[in-house]
Amino acid sequence: MSHTIRRATTDDAGALAELAAVTFPLACPPSSSPEDIAAHLANTLSEDHFRGYLADPDITILVLDSGDRLNGSSLLVDRPASDPDVASALTLTPSVELSKCYVHPEHHGLGAAAELMHASVQAAAEAGRAGIWLGVNSQNARAIRFYAKSGFRKVGAKSFRLGSTVEHDFVLERALP
Repeated sequence: MSHTIRRATTDDAGALAELAAVTFPLACPPSSSPEDIAAHLANTLSEDHFRGYLADPDITILVLDSGDRLNGSSLLVDRPASDPDVASALTLTPSVELSKCYVHPEHHGLGAAAELMHASVQAAAEAGRAGIWLGVNSQNARAIRFYAKSGFRKVGAKSFRLGSTVEHDFVLERALP
């Protein structure tokens, strides 16, 4: 499947929300309730929220565009970590957060995620920061393996509220080129 990786525009907000509705549940622990997932989608990954992210000068969203739909996205936040657990764990500062990195399940195993990660790391490097970090659910073994192959290492842990539950994430980071 052919695709391009490009910076998202405000016209992509609806498609980004649709993609998040498919991909975000895959990153959640199996015990996550549909209600908690739906609440997170509504409170963080809605079309209106993506419009806000796209208007924020500290946020860059990259998309994997196949022409007829978006099949992946990443969201980079270029500001200091506000979570004290994250801030104390990071060893490479200043650092960019890779807040979201999702690929449609139809594109898993095809190299699309690696391409999107490479583009995300390059975009973060262009900001001139020392490192890039992310939080990943401690039960998401597939993602943890992918991030390790992408050069990330575990440096700490943090909590993540998913609706009415508190999840436990690992904090991973890697140096930027």
